Amino acid sequence: MREINAADITAAVSRLCIEANCHLPSDVKNCLKQGRADETWETACDVLDKIIQNYEIADKNDAPICQDTGVACVFLEIGQDVHINGDLTEAVNEGVRRGYTDGYLRKSVVKDPIDRVNTGDNTPAMLYCDIVKGDKLTITVAPKGFGSENMSRIAMLKPSDGIEGVKRFIINAVEEAGPNPCPPIVVGVGIGGTFDKAALMAKKALLRPLGEHSEKPYYAELEKELLNSINALGIGPQGFGGRTTALAVNVETMPTHIAGLPCAVNINCHVARHKTEVL
Repeated sequence: MREINAADITAAVSRLCIEANCHLPSDVKNCLKQGRADETWETACDVLDKIIQNYEIADKNDAPICQDTGVACVFLEIGQDVHINGDLTEAVNEGVRRGYTDGYLRKSVVKDPIDRVNTGDNTPAMLYCDIVKGDKLTITVAPKGFGSENMSRIAMLKPSDGIEGVKRFIINAVEEAGPNPCPPIVVGVGIGGTFDKAALMAKKALLRPLGEHSEKPYYAELEKELLNSINALGIGPQGFGGRTTALAVNVETMPTHIAGLPCAVNINCHVARHKTEVL
C-alpha cells in the first residue's frame, strides 16, 4: 500500500489549474495551425491568426488564454493500492481554491443555480473518480467554459434510430450551436451506457489527444466521417464561415440496455484546456 498525503494532491491541483488555464496542449495548437494552413477564406484565416496569436501571448506571459477560466473539472484515476492521508474531496477543492486565487483566475462558480451567489473561490470542483490498478494517482484538471458547455446535448435515442440517427443528432447539435461555442470546436461524443454515463463519456472524450482516433476501427472511421460532415457545415472559426468548424470529433462507447441508445455531445471551444500530473 502506497500512501499519498492530501497536501500533495492540493499542491498538484493548484498547479494544474493555473497551467491548464494559461497553456494550451501541443496537440490543440498543432490542430489550430493545421486548420490555418488549410483555410482559404480570408476572414477565417484572419480569425485563426488571432486565435494563434492569443495563445502565444498567453504562453509568453503565463496569462489565461480566455477570460472564462471555467469550472474546474477534476478527473482522478486512483490506484487501488493507494491510501490517501486526509480528505480527498477537500484536498481537491483546496487546490482549486488556491489555484484560482494565486493564478488570478476568474471565479465563475455560484453556490446555488437559482440564487446565483458566487462562491468566491471557484469551488466546488466537478470531481470524477475512477479506481484503477496500481499505486499511482493521476490527476487531470480540465477547466470548462460555459459558452461551449451550454451547447452540449443528450438524447435517449431508440435502437431503431441506428447509426444514422446518431449521426443526425451529433451534426444537428453542432449546427444548432453555430458560433456560440467559439469554434473551431472539439466535439466529445458518448454513445451507450445510461443517461449519466453517456454524458460522462462525452466529457472524457474531450481529454483524448486530438488526432488520436478510437481504438475500434468502426468508430475511428465514424470520427473521421463526422469531422468531415461538421466542417462541411461552413460555420467556420468564430462563426464567420470557412472550412474549420471543428478540430476533432472523439467518440467513446460502452455497453447499454437492449431498449436504449443514449447519445451525448459535449462541445469544447478551441480553448480545449487540460493538464495532467501523476503522483
